[in-house]
Amino acid sequence: MKLALEDRVFSIVIHIALLFLAFVTFYPFWNSAVISFNLGSDTSLGGITFWPRVFTLENYQVVLKDVKILKGFGVSIARTLVGTFLTIAATSIFAYGMSRKELIGRGYYMTFCIITLYFGGGLIPTYLLIRGLGLFDSFWVFVIPSIISVWSMIIFRTFFRQIPAGLEDAARIDGCGYWGTFLRVVLPLSGPVVATLSLFTAIAHWNDWFVASIYINNQDLLPVQALLKQTLDSNIASELTQDSAAQSFLAKRQSYTTKSLTMATMMVTTVPIILVYPFLQRYFVKGVLVGSLKE
Repeated sequence: MKLALEDRVFSIVIHIALLFLAFVTFYPFWNSAVISFNLGSDTSLGGITFWPRVFTLENYQVVLKDVKILKGFGVSIARTLVGTFLTIAATSIFAYGMSRKELIGRGYYMTFCIITLYFGGGLIPTYLLIRGLGLFDSFWVFVIPSIISVWSMIIFRTFFRQIPAGLEDAARIDGCGYWGTFLRVVLPLSGPVVATLSLFTAIAHWNDWFVASIYINNQDLLPVQALLKQTLDSNIASELTQDSAAQSFLAKRQSYTTKSLTMATMMVTTVPIILVYPFLQRYFVKGVLVGSLKE
């Protein structure tokens, strides 16, 4: 079917706008990648835009030889795996209980959960609570305080409500209790929403640096994002304390700079979580929309 002139103009405008938005979104990431592959002393001269002028892998060699970065990767990977598993497991169990019509007082429980989405105790009470629980300077401070996600619970709960009651009744007739029904019927049917919320939870754990900056003093427990934050702060401090002439002189004496190392560290910490997306992309729309629509 041939489109009218105004429809074609509208389609062209929309495509141009989307291309511009895609460029604006992608270019900062691309520019960071270009700087990370460019010689640091050459980057300090400016003018790096779309391609490395002097290609090098030295920035990555320096970053990957740093023992702190390798330890940070270990902490981040462990935190992401353990935190995601426990959060999804605990939240899905909680959501299944909240989805049961025979649960007495579920309306009050849901109200209390909703309140936590809008109101919090604040940083100081949370800090005192974490210290009182003995989680200060502990790996479990990354996991336990965020083990229940109310937002994810609401999506799980809505999804569970849409599962045909006949399937659960059949499981009950076969002798399954609540646990058996949840593990053998409900959870296997919840693959899309489990995959989607697992990815969202994993990204939150991988990208978080704030918790470590508040509750962790042991350098061996710092995740890689916290180390990246330290690198960025060091870069900003060096730029503030040195004039341009001094920076140019130091850049000529070594092939890498704080900025080039910062960009390389940023790429090393960002690429692993990006690589997860293609494997779970097909679950996004189905998992989020099905879990968020109410019949």
